[in-house]
Amino acid sequence: MLRSFDGTEPRIADSAYIDETAVVIGDVIVEDEASIWPNTTLRGDHGPIVVGARANVQDNAVLHEDATLETGATVGHSAIVHDATVAEGALVGMNAVVLDGAHVGENAVVAAGSVVTEGTEIPASTLVAGTPAEEKGDVDDPRLEETADRYAELAKRHVRSAERIE
Repeated sequence: MLRSFDGTEPRIADSAYIDETAVVIGDVIVEDEASIWPNTTLRGDHGPIVVGARANVQDNAVLHEDATLETGATVGHSAIVHDATVAEGALVGMNAVVLDGAHVGENAVVAAGSVVTEGTEIPASTLVAGTPAEEKGDVDDPRLEETADRYAELAKRHVRSAERIE
């Protein structure tokens, strides 16, 4: 569902994929080949939300208040990004939370279930885990760089094969 808020409508690139069960409200920009998956909420009522090109926001995730996902960023299932930035190629794992003013660096990984506290700066290519999230080492996963490509292609497959069953 796409909905305006206080006269501001979401701006969605023609090549972006928005699942019909996703809720996208207000000041939200979804750029080229980005994908927004089932039951996701992007609520741009207290600041803009930007989902960069080829970024993906997976099932049941929530973005609110000045949340920015740069090119190729991934937000995993049921994760929350609140007033924070996830840099290019970075991944926020399933059920992780990234809080106000935090910045997840390029190609960094926030492990599943972790909590990145307010104002935390995660360096590029760093793995963090725990509550609160702490550095665990360098990211050494060549498949991470392929995540954006995999989700952009999966979104295209969903568009091609979508058939509503009543």
